[in-house]
Order: sequence, then structure tokens, then C-alpha cells
Amino acid sequence: MKNILIFLAFSVSLWSQSNSNTSTFRDYPLPGNGTFTGGFGLNWIDGKLFYAFHLTPEISFDNWGAGLDLQFNFDQRGIFRKNDYSQFSDYLSIIRYVRYGQENDPLFVKVGALDYYTLGHGSIINNYMNSPTFDARKIGMITKVDYGKFGLESIYSNFLQAGLVAFRGYYRPFQFTPKANDPIIGGLEIGGTFATDFNDKAGIISGRYDKISRAFNSTFDDGSMKIVGLDVGVPLFNAGLLGVSFYTDYSKIINFGSGLASGFKFDINAIGDIRGYAKFERRFNFGKYLPSYFNSLYEIQRFQLDTVSGNFTGKASTLDSLNNPGNGYFMELGLNVVRLFYISGSYQRLDNDPNSGILHIGSELNPENGLFFVKVGYDKINIHGENDLFKLDNRSYLYAEYGYKLTPYITFSVLYNWTFAPIRDSDDNVINYISQKRVEPRISLILPMKF
Repeated sequence: MKNILIFLAFSVSLWSQSNSNTSTFRDYPLPGNGTFTGGFGLNWIDGKLFYAFHLTPEISFDNWGAGLDLQFNFDQRGIFRKNDYSQFSDYLSIIRYVRYGQENDPLFVKVGALDYYTLGHGSIINNYMNSPTFDARKIGMITKVDYGKFGLESIYSNFLQAGLVAFRGYYRPFQFTPKANDPIIGGLEIGGTFATDFNDKAGIISGRYDKISRAFNSTFDDGSMKIVGLDVGVPLFNAGLLGVSFYTDYSKIINFGSGLASGFKFDINAIGDIRGYAKFERRFNFGKYLPSYFNSLYEIQRFQLDTVSGNFTGKASTLDSLNNPGNGYFMELGLNVVRLFYISGSYQRLDNDPNSGILHIGSELNPENGLFFVKVGYDKINIHGENDLFKLDNRSYLYAEYGYKLTPYITFSVLYNWTFAPIRDSDDNVINYISQKRVEPRISLILPMKF
């Protein structure tokens, strides 16, 4: 399936003038926000022209937030394309998200599309997305509960099909003692993680495709991928403007190898609205092991089948083929100036594997009284070298939007999205992905409202 999508979109935004103290590095919308975005355009699906209508209403009030995503395609005779809503999962995917709380609150729950989720320090799950493509959206859930002395965070990637499930429980043992208020010992945290992918393609090591029966037959399937981990973290220094912490993670991929990661994180709380952080860790890998196994493009990497050549690629088969990947490193930086811009980025690589680079960038420049804004998100895996960093292909995901504020209440912007289109078999199962480009010109109307 190859889609080319061009939209002219109109949106109405409603927001409150109330103040809110946010606790995440990138600020959430203020309570009382609401947006309604509607668009229409042309959509080519399998070479056929459709007239497309797109609605994405969104609202947040107090601790609650919700967003929908509806798309309707009509052919040139005005007949609705029923394939868009042929399964129960298609209707559930209308729910883009429903959330309670914000990410660093004592209780945070989000149901819907999961964007860039990291569990613990990221040694097992780092920047994971359950829906890197619009045409194969999934409904998942993340939960974070922090009671101070102990807590739990979890992820469930797909309610309607077997997929990724993970839990991390942690406790702070000295919070039960008189040392609870000690700035170092009191903050010691010990955690344990279990993650597994129940998808029937998750553990395929080898197999072949029968072009006559059009079926893939696995010859070695390790079953659901399972990873367990232990971690320890402790604050070393906290002087208000600067905080330094140290952590160590151990992870084991069942039936494969294991890894150890140790690193430092620096949190900068500068004067005023400036915040920043830096993170550097060294990774020690033993045997057939890949750090951050569930990453941003894992849903694409899990299994891909080329029905023309009969060849397939998969994350488990890549893992099994490792001989001596060597150790590696991971580094991450971020800076946020409230009401002006934020930027964050991370990069990781294995010492002995020249194709192991993984890059993530997220950025937004939006001056409060400025005339323009820019938003960019970029991910790439299996990077060969510096010349390969920003080459768009089937290892890349890009979102970019440039906008101009015509008036305080009207903006014009253009969105560009390099994403993926799924290829399905006769049973409507996704067996492969191809790169897909989407372009969306947008006109937005912004109306202030207090409620």
C-alpha cells in the first residue's frame, strides 16, 4: 500500500489563562486547553484517488485529557471506503489518547497512542512508540504510580493484539528508616523490571516464505521475547541549581545474552525558566545482547517480510546473529527555556558494530510573542556513519512543522511526515512496511477561552 496524503486543515484552539506548575522537561498543555482540528484533502491509496476528511478534536481539563483521530475517505463517486473501518480495532484507533495526570505526577495513566516512552533508565525500553505509522495505529496504556517509598510503572502496547508488556517496580528502602530525609541515602532506589513481547513474530529466528501457498513458515521460533532487569540509582549531589545522580542497570534477555550499564545524570535547574539535563552511560554487553531492545522503531523492526524475494528481517534474528558486538555508550542532552524553545537528543552505538547507531531528536521553537514556530522530531536506527545520520529511508522517522503567525489568532503551517505504510497479507496481518511521505498545509484559528 502506498499512500500520498495532502491536507488543507483548519483548527480552533481554546485554552485557559490559569497558571500551572509542570514537572516534566517538556511542558504539558495548561489545564483547560481544548483544540478542534478539521481538514480535507486528497488521498491516493493503491493508485486510487479518494477525498479525505480528517478530524482531531482534543481537550484537557484539570487532571484529565483526551484526543480523537478520525479520518474518512470517499471515492470519486462519493462512496465511503469501508476498508478504513472494517475491523473492531479500526474503531478503537479513533481514540488517540485518554490520560489522567501528567507524567511526573504521583499518578499518571494514559491510554491510546504511546509516543517515546522510556521505562526506568532506558536499558530495556527506551523511546518506544507503539504507533509509528498512521495506517496501523494501536491502543496501548502506560501507568505510573509513585507513593514516595515505592512505586510501579508499566506499559501495555496493544489491547487488541498480543504485543509488548512490561512492569518495573521499585522501592526506596531508607524511606522506611530515620535516614529518610538524608539527601543521598534517603533517595536510594532499587528497581526490578520484566518485559516481554507476546507477538507471534517476536521470536522468529529463521524461516522461509512459500510463494505458492503465500505463507511464511518459521523453522526456529524462540517464542515471546523476555527480558528481566535489576537497577540501582542514588542521588550524589543536589544543590538546588544542580543535581547529580548515579545508576547501574543489569539486563538479561532470556535464552540470549546480558548487559550492564552504568551512568551519571545531571539535572540543571537554572534561574528563571531555564532547565536542562545531561546523561552519559557506558554499556557492557555479554554474548547475544542488544541494549534498549525495545526502541522507537521496534514495531517496524520486529518482523518484515519481502514477499517478492522471500527474504525476511527481524529483531530476534538480528539478535541471534550477533557474535561480538562489544561494549557501547549512550548519551543524552536536553535544554528547555519555557515559552521559547526546547530541544532534546540522544545517541547510542556499540563499539564493534558499525551499523548500530541510534539517534533521537525532539525540538520545538515557539517564542511566546514571535511570528513563527518550528517543531521537529527525528529518529533513525542502524546508522552506518556520519553521512548516514540524516538520510531518509526505511530506517527513519521524521516529523517537521513550520508555521507563521499571521495574527495573534491565525497561523499558517506546513507539516511534513516521513513515516511508514503497512503491507498486509490476505488475512489483513501486517507483514512489512514501506516508507511513506505525508504533506499537510494547515490554517489554524486560535480563540482564547477560560473555563
